[in-house]
Amino acid sequence: MPENVLNPALKEAGKASANAGAAIEHAERSFGDAAQAAKANLADAAKRIEQSLAQGLETLRAQSRTYTDTASQQIDEAGRYVSERVRERPITATLAGLGVGVLLGLLLAGGSRGGRHK
Repeated sequence: MPENVLNPALKEAGKASANAGAAIEHAERSFGDAAQAAKANLADAAKRIEQSLAQGLETLRAQSRTYTDTASQQIDEAGRYVSERVRERPITATLAGLGVGVLLGLLLAGGSRGGRHK
């Protein structure tokens, strides 16, 4: 084959090879840029999630403090109420306590007796 026929083909192959190399370099840069952007987005999302969790925990702490304070106040009020009633009527309070104790004893004993009578 004549050399002048091969020269254009070799030139085109060289151009194609150079273009392929440039395309590969461009793809590598694009992939690196996309990886960096994804990394930045993930870091940003992680920070937002962390902030959201911290805010949620702080809200939960504040609410639990409120509930604890309210429950504590109600327990104190109930204790004062019972103390006042016992002072007003000590015999009635003693009999009521005795009655509750007997009922609980019967309920507990009835549960264990029921197991024996199968």
